Amino acid sequence: MNYLILNSGVSALKYTDRLKALREDRDLTQEKIAKELKVSQITYSQYERGVRGLPTEQLIALCRFYKVSADYILCLPKGLAYPE
Repeated sequence: MNYLILNSGVSALKYTDRLKALREDRDLTQEKIAKELKVSQITYSQYERGVRGLPTEQLIALCRFYKVSADYILCLPKGLAYPE
């Protein structure tokens, strides 16, 4: 699924946009990221376009690769906490 998250009520960012931005900011190809995830370039492209859901294990692998949190990739607001 491709979730739309509102960021501070001003702009909207999808996790698919964040995946693409992380990759492009580092001048990496879809092929390179696909190899890191041990999937085909086509599969990774589908993650980036929101055609295929991003499995949890792939999300974890991307967090480790890019050294960012899952919250960042998923465009979740800072300061989320479990309800008491």
